[in-house]
Amino acid sequence: MKGIRRLAQHLNVSIGTVSRALNGKPDVNEETRKRVLAAAAELGYVPNQSGRALRKGSTGVIGLMMETSPETAANSDNFFLGLMDGVQGALARHNLDLVVLPCSTDENPASYVQRIVGRRLVDAMILTSTQRHDERLDFLSRSKIPFISLGRSGAGDSHPWIDLDFEGVANLGVDRLVAQSHSRIAVAVPPSDINLGFVFLEAYKAALQRHGIPFDPDLVIHAKSSEQGGYLAADQLLRMPNRPTALMLVYELMAIGVYRRLNEAKLQAGRDIAVIGFRESPQSRFLSPTLTCFRLSLQALGIAVAESLLATMPEFQALYPQGEVHMLWPLELVEGESDTGLHR
Repeated sequence: MKGIRRLAQHLNVSIGTVSRALNGKPDVNEETRKRVLAAAAELGYVPNQSGRALRKGSTGVIGLMMETSPETAANSDNFFLGLMDGVQGALARHNLDLVVLPCSTDENPASYVQRIVGRRLVDAMILTSTQRHDERLDFLSRSKIPFISLGRSGAGDSHPWIDLDFEGVANLGVDRLVAQSHSRIAVAVPPSDINLGFVFLEAYKAALQRHGIPFDPDLVIHAKSSEQGGYLAADQLLRMPNRPTALMLVYELMAIGVYRRLNEAKLQAGRDIAVIGFRESPQSRFLSPTLTCFRLSLQALGIAVAESLLATMPEFQALYPQGEVHMLWPLELVEGESDTGLHR
């Protein structure tokens, strides 16, 4: 109270008046409010947010949980930076702050979430890298902690989520390649239990079936979601006795590694092997031939994630009445030269 008492003495008003003026209460004269705010700026007064949080029983902080590893740090992926810009923009409307909760791959993600909740570090959480069976979702549901996941789990619609439309990407990619006379279409998916890989693979199988093309498990390449993963995926593809004529990727940076390996083999995307990337990234725009891939607004996605989370928080439900959200986020095809040209 020392800071606020000093302000009150400086202005010759009560501590209660200063407090109400700083908190925007309607029972304070507008001229008095301006005087208080001007004096606070002049004296460098900053409200004690910790004290406010204790009184309100909340922190005013939303946590975004991300899994980290040496590979993650080495990859120049801008996905989460763009997403966080949109999330924070929406949270700032309500004087809420976003903090990143980095969970090392050496630690159990469920145990990490339990520790964060036990310490009451955040009011709500955004989860990423959703697993096929994700213990974090079960724990947060039992704990009654507001949360949303960027991605589904195998459990279905049992919690709020927004996910990229991996089914739409797989269907459009297969349809586009089959229309160009490709039938041996390989896919590169993550080697982990992350659910997006399962979703993409199932949609790929269904798309092949629609076109009367039998599924060949040998054409499923498990590779890490990185430039190196793309390099190794292309290397595996080139070593196949009956080499596929097309490759679909489920992670944006893999395309860089694929191009590198094809170049070493004196092959070219679009001419010798058709390549369809995943999300358009700043790096992919510099690839030659131009990469056929998909586009989305990360800022708009971040805003949607934040607003959907706010809809689960009692304090904001009246402002965001959409209820529990289950949403597939569309991606727009960006036609390039990497999947056109000579075919076998």
